[in-house]
Amino acid sequence: MRLVLFVVLSGIAVAASVHAFRTRLAYGFYRFIAFETLALLVVWNTNRWFREPLSVHQLVSWVLLAGSTALAAHGMHLLRVVGKAKKRFIEDTESLVRVGVYRYIRHPLYASLAFFGWGVFLKGLDAVSCILAAVATAFLVATSLSEESFDVDRLGVAYSEYKKQTKMFIPYVI
Repeated sequence: MRLVLFVVLSGIAVAASVHAFRTRLAYGFYRFIAFETLALLVVWNTNRWFREPLSVHQLVSWVLLAGSTALAAHGMHLLRVVGKAKKRFIEDTESLVRVGVYRYIRHPLYASLAFFGWGVFLKGLDAVSCILAAVATAFLVATSLSEESFDVDRLGVAYSEYKKQTKMFIPYVI
């Protein structure tokens, strides 16, 4: 069962990465590794999702997972509506989005994946989960930095100014 879950999640990671690979965008590699690491993290913790449902770590986990979902949905909505992203490729926007969550952070989708990873870590609270969540976070940071180079090239001064006005993942912090 775990192997089937990993194959399905890996298939989703490949599908989400095909465009970046085809266009040889450097951040696609880092993002793919982050996706795969998150898939391993989910598979590693499959039997722990509903253990001790009212424990503090489980409650914090569910808050992170719910926040991750809301952040991702809001960020994708803004990319499609305000940024006029193409239907299949969310990263191909026609304009820089500076409203909603993008007013405060530049990478809400990657932040949502990091929150997801740490939410899944809290399901198991073990060394393997911690390492996988940390590796996924590191690759999400690498993805963001690489994507920002691409965005500066594509959007020029507008993106450079935007970088000065916002944080990467957490408003007013990081």
